[in-house]
Amino acid sequence: MMRSLYTAASGMMAQQAGVDTIANNLANVNTVGYKSESTEFKSLLYQDLQAKTTSANGENKPVSAQVGLGSRVSSVTSHYTQGPINPTDSNTDFAISGKGFFAIMDTNTGDTLYTRNGNFGFSTATEGHMLCTPDGFPVLDTDGNPIVLTNDYNISKVTVDTDGNLLYPDEENNPAKMGMKIGLFQFANPSGLEKMGSNLLKETDASGFPLNEYYDDIGKKSTLRQGYLEASNVQVATEMVNLITAQRAYELCSKAITTSDTMMEQANNLKR
Repeated sequence: MMRSLYTAASGMMAQQAGVDTIANNLANVNTVGYKSESTEFKSLLYQDLQAKTTSANGENKPVSAQVGLGSRVSSVTSHYTQGPINPTDSNTDFAISGKGFFAIMDTNTGDTLYTRNGNFGFSTATEGHMLCTPDGFPVLDTDGNPIVLTNDYNISKVTVDTDGNLLYPDEENNPAKMGMKIGLFQFANPSGLEKMGSNLLKETDASGFPLNEYYDDIGKKSTLRQGYLEASNVQVATEMVNLITAQRAYELCSKAITTSDTMMEQANNLKR
């Protein structure tokens, strides 16, 4: 009888993790570049109720006598599908169309992090103006260096083409390449990236090493759109359906515990 209590309790804890994931998706429905997550489950070990799968005559039974011991969270998977691309009023906002990521330098640790959030801006640096995130982390170019413009440039006139090249008007007012390019990187398994918060991701063994779209041989390269931002790919209607499903599963596990408790109470009240 106690087996059912622990089994149902494991189901409740697993479904609670699922609700937590759905709540995080809904909380980030308006977060730029956020990718929806889903909770995957797997069954726990099975217990043999009968050691031998044979009948009284020694013949093999067609099925075994095993009972499951519940479920647990297997993984929380991020889905890197393309989110809607919305226009903005800033020429330092960039949206990626494709599978690429921006490279960011964490000035606190010196690590290179990655993001889909292209909400950038120019900050004042010693050499001039540096393209960075709202937290002040430098945006890296294809060679892994911060993108810094000297004071000779009027940053309001800087544009970026779909390949990530920085352009500036020449003497004839035609956009000319400045010799700098925003770095874009891809991963063999982006779902394996470690989430660091603030829409920043870190390379892991599971994700594989970053592939530089400029230097490495990549099947399909990403494109940039200046003056746009990629919205979250969370589908509110889908998340609400998933929330109802998780709630019903949680209630059923709770009902199983209540039923087991009632059965144990009845067994304890039996009179000789």
